[in-house]
Amino acid sequence: MAVQVQRKMTVQEFDRWVELPEQSDKLYEYIGGEIIEVPSNAKASQLSSRFIIRIGVYVEEHELGHITGEAGGYMIDGERYAPDVAFVSKARQTELDERGYNRVPPDLAVEVDFPSTPTSHRQLQVKLWHYMQVGTVVWIAYPEDKTVVVHVPGQPPKIFGFNDTLDGGDFLPGFTLALKDIFRE
Repeated sequence: MAVQVQRKMTVQEFDRWVELPEQSDKLYEYIGGEIIEVPSNAKASQLSSRFIIRIGVYVEEHELGHITGEAGGYMIDGERYAPDVAFVSKARQTELDERGYNRVPPDLAVEVDFPSTPTSHRQLQVKLWHYMQVGTVVWIAYPEDKTVVVHVPGQPPKIFGFNDTLDGGDFLPGFTLALKDIFRE
């Protein structure tokens, strides 16, 4: 669950503020003009790790690009997001930025919504709108329901359940992921 920081600032102020030494041990997002601290929880981290391992192995084996976890932030349509898992193709960016939030949005962002709350849902809807504006495919995982909703820009969302298999589409050709491997107990 994200924690809202009670301070308003512009995205330019946020970029300077988040680089201050006193912020170095925390992860923040800039969502809809609000600063959100992204705390960790073991369950969400475990599920994110399952996604990142499987996607990461495929990306590495096929030399497709770069994979990052939640500490890898991205500039998304004037905002700053830290998706739980992200993939950027080598074709779009040969090397990731070394400081701050990466300037190239990911091809794929995976967001794990756990625990799911009205606040997390609202924040995900804002993020989703911005992701769609920059052409990012988004997989939102809902562990409580054991579902993943796949959002592809220009297409209606698709819901996948425990017994379904996701595919990598055009950005990860040939990649498949059985959701029972993600949501197993």
